[in-house]
Amino acid sequence: MAQNNPYDEFLTNLARMVEEMIRNMPERESAHFVGYTIIAGHPGDLPRIIPMGSQTEEIEFEVIQDEHYIFVTGKLPPQAKSAAYADISTDSVTIVVGERKASIPLESSIDVIHSFYQVRHGIIDIVLKKKKRG
Repeated sequence: MAQNNPYDEFLTNLARMVEEMIRNMPERESAHFVGYTIIAGHPGDLPRIIPMGSQTEEIEFEVIQDEHYIFVTGKLPPQAKSAAYADISTDSVTIVVGERKASIPLESSIDVIHSFYQVRHGIIDIVLKKKKRG
């Protein structure tokens, strides 16, 4: 019999809770989700979610991080006429959509070469690798 991943039960319960919240959300409420990421960490660490959401000039985003990476998920304006991109620097990232910009200062130094972004279905996902200290 195969061993179960110790996080399987936690993640299954978390998925059920999120589904229940969405299912029971009042239709008149203006609440919405930009996205979320679950970071399980290394064996022995407890899974954690570290959100820091914001809205700047119609570009909504959230920032989640772990020991090695910073993850930024942004919801792009639906009426955008130009392609979105992420301007990644060593201490900040800026989401750019035409004339609109959302600048996000970062607390950690970033390894720009090993960082990247992807735009799909109105969402920009940015993965920023933290520079190793030392």
